[in-house]
Amino acid sequence: MRIVHVTDCYLPRLGGIELHVRDLATRQRDQGHGAHILTLTPADAANPVDPPWVHRVAESGARPLGPSRVLAGLERALTGLRPDVVHVHVSVFSPFATMAAHIAGSLGLPTLVTVHSMWTPLGPLPGWARSTMRLHRWPVVWSAVSSAAAAPVERMLGAGHPVHVLPNAVEPADWRLPALRDPARRDGSESLTILSVMRLTRVKRTLPLASMLRQVRDATGGLDVRAVIIGDGPQRGALVRYLRRHDLEGWVTLAGRLDREAIRGHLDHASVFWAPAELESFGIAPLEARTRGLPVVASSRSGVGEYITHGREGLLGSTDEAMVHHVIELLRDDHLRTTITDHNTRVPPRQDWEEACRRTEELYAVAGALVGVTPPHALPQDRS
Repeated sequence: MRIVHVTDCYLPRLGGIELHVRDLATRQRDQGHGAHILTLTPADAANPVDPPWVHRVAESGARPLGPSRVLAGLERALTGLRPDVVHVHVSVFSPFATMAAHIAGSLGLPTLVTVHSMWTPLGPLPGWARSTMRLHRWPVVWSAVSSAAAAPVERMLGAGHPVHVLPNAVEPADWRLPALRDPARRDGSESLTILSVMRLTRVKRTLPLASMLRQVRDATGGLDVRAVIIGDGPQRGALVRYLRRHDLEGWVTLAGRLDREAIRGHLDHASVFWAPAELESFGIAPLEARTRGLPVVASSRSGVGEYITHGREGLLGSTDEAMVHHVIELLRDDHLRTTITDHNTRVPPRQDWEEACRRTEELYAVAGALVGVTPPHALPQDRS
């Protein structure tokens, strides 16, 4: 079948939606589908060549397009690509993708919308969207990447408009280790290491993480502990200043933005993975760490609970104080850390790409039924 994924944000921007959409489209094409990506993000000026199935409404280096030109480009693209299904990926604010959902639905195309963010803190926006945009009347199927992310969308849409859970995924073979691991106790030569992989933004709680790491350092003076933060973003400068002000520069390493291979290397030398964001709708990085074998500490308010059960794959806390306590507990308790590590190493997560692709096609069929269309199955010639 011909699938068009629509997203405001795509590579070279780096984030959860960007990587997920790229990985999903790639796997669908490997299965024989004609998966395409339609985005408003310009190409990388230094490397502007895209595969033929990536379509950009904005050109690299061009001035931002006005709403009318964006709308015209969107309509031309949807008409020219002749999709059997339109899969729209939205965050908190995604005007391009939202317009695509409205257009595709009005054209009678099977349309699936996946919400990749937590809409909880948006105040009156959900109510405004329902009353003004009338999202609940659009002939589209709604989904979200976790139960935590689905709940506020379902409240916004109202009774009779279910929001399906369509989780993100990892490829377990790319992340799993073959045997029990706890490098910090392998030969006694390595530090106990706390690792975080995140965009350095307010939403990801960059500075609260720094404050919590300071508390962990002060409480674990008798242990050889250090911390590593992988990632970059607008709060990097504020983070550097905080670390300098509180004498944490030698204790916390800022590794910057790294590719997946380098991240795997850091995971292999870590003892605990910390995901501090309360508004984490799913969390690819914590899932990758869990798959690699690491115990994960995260907020119980986030979507990380979709694959981390407290006491089994990691520890969940409802407050910063609780998360700090859990990290300290894992650093001090070799048996607890090793027990969770052993489970995570032996038992792969359910959120793998085979299940994600199966569930996605299942929801494409639901979207088709809503408009009286049956999307075709994958055929070799669909890859165009």
